[in-house]
Amino acid sequence: MAETNPGHINAALSNPRADMEALDALERTLFSLNYALGEIGGLGPVIDPPKATAQRGEAMAALQQMLVEAICDPAVGPLLERLEEQPELLGETRMAQVRVLRRDRASLVDVPAEEQAAFSRLTVEANDVWRRAKASNDWASFEPYLDRIVAAMRHMAACKNAEKDPYDVWLGEFEWGTDRAFYDRFFSQVKSCVVPLLADCVASRHKPSRSCVEGVFDEERQWRLAEDLARLEGLDEGALWIGRTEHPFTCGLSRDFVIVTGHAYADDVLSNTFSILHEGGHALYEQNVDEAYRMTSLASGTSMGMHEAQSRFFENLVGRSEAFAEPLLAVLRRRFPGQFGRVTAHQLYLAENCAEPGLIRTEADELTYPLHILVRYEIEQLLFSGEATASDVPRLWAEKYRSYLGVTVPDDAHGALQDTHWSDGSFGYFPTYALGSAFGAQFKAAMVAGGMDFDAVCASGDLTPVRDWLRDRIWRWGRAKDSAELVEAACGEPFSATYYTDYLTEKFSAIYRL
Repeated sequence: MAETNPGHINAALSNPRADMEALDALERTLFSLNYALGEIGGLGPVIDPPKATAQRGEAMAALQQMLVEAICDPAVGPLLERLEEQPELLGETRMAQVRVLRRDRASLVDVPAEEQAAFSRLTVEANDVWRRAKASNDWASFEPYLDRIVAAMRHMAACKNAEKDPYDVWLGEFEWGTDRAFYDRFFSQVKSCVVPLLADCVASRHKPSRSCVEGVFDEERQWRLAEDLARLEGLDEGALWIGRTEHPFTCGLSRDFVIVTGHAYADDVLSNTFSILHEGGHALYEQNVDEAYRMTSLASGTSMGMHEAQSRFFENLVGRSEAFAEPLLAVLRRRFPGQFGRVTAHQLYLAENCAEPGLIRTEADELTYPLHILVRYEIEQLLFSGEATASDVPRLWAEKYRSYLGVTVPDDAHGALQDTHWSDGSFGYFPTYALGSAFGAQFKAAMVAGGMDFDAVCASGDLTPVRDWLRDRIWRWGRAKDSAELVEAACGEPFSATYYTDYLTEKFSAIYRL
């Protein structure tokens, strides 16, 4: 590792005050680099012209290398060790900073900075190739990039922990404390509920109708609708930027700047509606981290599982609830009075909760959604074990979609090219979507058990009580607490997937009259 000293840390320092000043200097450096990376990485794919991709990649690679060198500076390790030995002087917040920084440093210190910079450069290029490949249904052009990304991630995982399975390393990066054994148990429970429940729904004679949401919906009006939905969720509009992209995402740079992106399809108004509610959940988390954590390593969500808990909560447990149908219908009527003027809240509720096996994960209903995640989880394991390469993915994808969802994949644009995650090197991320859904179901149960009339809150259109509950127990803690600790403190018990399976069973049994 290069002998740089971006935080101006003297390894020989032993004065506690000087050590805390050095910690603050390091945090400012890391914040600045992460902010720059986040803004370039978040806005670049949305606003940059095509020719800018290569130079954006170079800029991000340089920033990534500076970031790695800053946290992996040889003086940082001793600094954090000294600080950790003085809890009585540091207080709770600084001790949390030290703990998180030590974990972040341990994850990076054994991977050469230049290798991480090269990986950043590779994923920027791969993401640009993926966008064009999806648009032209051209898996072959993306295929070599996928193999290169997997190979690079396997090597980096070995650098991080040579004794651990490479895929387990990356699962733990996205959700601390998880591995394949954890997710295998989790998905086994979810699958044993969802597969027979879905079969019963498909066989039911009482199928909901989607006719009330069919038609042509002006795309510009849909973007005004997106702004309405952000207000309805309670986002700080002064700290929010909404943009348009192929694949919706959220990028939180700070409490004061969160990027939310979505897409609008003229023939599917609910796609943008629920994408915005989903991404808005991520944004709420980022905007409500404790002010005391500003510009520190604590000032963002603690994990992707907990982040997806917020997005899936507002998309589904609030957004697709029958109680929320009336407030949601009100904003739809405002922008599309002709299409929604005579639609009832119950009709909208049924339309947005049709359990129909389909091809596209982001458009999936709440019941089939975890099966989409299971497909990706299983393919990722095969890629990392070496049992499959990128050339096998379209075939595996088609086989698993036929097996789990009973649908035929017509082409790669509607199959293995539909998600951006692999082009970004986000292997190990997908399982957190299902885990986050399960976290959310347990949160809702805890809200109700604690006396909240959840349905009445949703029906009112004022989500303040829900936001306050999540802010006090989850959001404000940022990265100061891990998911397991947050769940147990908020719910009074450890995580249990049973709340999720019970929720799905109760909801869809009622809709389909099972």
